[in-house]
Amino acid sequence: MSATLFTGIGELATCEPTLGDGSALGLVHDAAVIAEDGRVAWVGRASDAPAADERVDLGGRAVVPGFVDSHTHLVFAGERSAEFEARMAGEPYTGGGIMTTVAATRAASEGELRANASRLLAEMHRSGTTTVEIKSGYGLDVATERRILEVASELTPETTFLGAHVVPAEYAEDREAYLKLVTGEMLAACAPFARWVDVFCETGAFDEAESIRVLAAGIAAGLLPRVHGNQLGYGPGVQLAVEFDAASVDHCTYLSEEDLDALVYSDTVATLLPAAEFSTRSFYADARALIDAGITVALATDCNPGSAFVTSMPLVIALAVREYRMTPAEALVAATRGGAAALRRTDIGRLAPGCSADFAVLDAPSHVHLAYRPGAPVVAQTWHAGTVLIASGHVEE
Repeated sequence: MSATLFTGIGELATCEPTLGDGSALGLVHDAAVIAEDGRVAWVGRASDAPAADERVDLGGRAVVPGFVDSHTHLVFAGERSAEFEARMAGEPYTGGGIMTTVAATRAASEGELRANASRLLAEMHRSGTTTVEIKSGYGLDVATERRILEVASELTPETTFLGAHVVPAEYAEDREAYLKLVTGEMLAACAPFARWVDVFCETGAFDEAESIRVLAAGIAAGLLPRVHGNQLGYGPGVQLAVEFDAASVDHCTYLSEEDLDALVYSDTVATLLPAAEFSTRSFYADARALIDAGITVALATDCNPGSAFVTSMPLVIALAVREYRMTPAEALVAATRGGAAALRRTDIGRLAPGCSADFAVLDAPSHVHLAYRPGAPVVAQTWHAGTVLIASGHVEE
């Protein structure tokens, strides 16, 4: 096994409080990292670095952990720009456009779905993302849901069965039949390709009793729970997620005091999706209430063709700083270590010995530039397991 020394790091954000300056970011200046066999073997000041087989000089740039995008809908066909245009003209977002994507996805071949998802994943890599979760939910029939998850499982181990996204039109008059399909034949076909089960617990999608059935069936099939909840209004999603010990409850736009209390005494992460709120001109979640209560917060893109056609975690960080009033440090932690917690992972989202050597090299002196320069191509290089995925900036070896 060969070891690689990454040196010339002007500012290293480890996102590990036991390292560096002891802050939430675990900052180390004039830093170095040694990667061996795809994992971090050593972190510290460059002047203290032990010998390694190879050397990569990052030229004084800042380095952050690879972003963990814990909520996406990356496998789909078609686009919904007309719907976006209508929203910008004043039409409210209701989630009804999902069926437009369902129709296009059902009609697409596996190769077309794979090509589109791979293109979007490459965009994510260019923006510094090294781990991504991918949901189904745009098939809503057995064959297409399975096909979506087969493609997703080729791209990431973090795959989620979301047959309970909405009730498709052909079952509009027989919800019970669709629930039986989701919790029976569809689940059986999809479970081999999924790690997680999810449900859209929301008015217009699935109510509390229906959501309980979906989550219970998924757990019985060996899947781990997560929940879409409280996006369009107050509802039972958050507390249901806590009751099921879900890894994450996502959106959390409308939270009551009871919801906050439930999250405080749980291991459930509140995953916030500011790009969805931005793209739908919706009310922004109260991130400060969550953070100030001590609740673990994650940030994710919610990449989908309807409500958040966004692949850039730096943009999500910038939105969180501007619209959620998070500090740049809080937003970076939420986009890395928080995302890892939302996937119940401890080997990603931070740069500490034993973790995967996943990191983004910024064409900037500080992590603050992720929020300071929204829309700019701040990420120069993306490394996953010690191997370069994207390298637009100059690297000296």
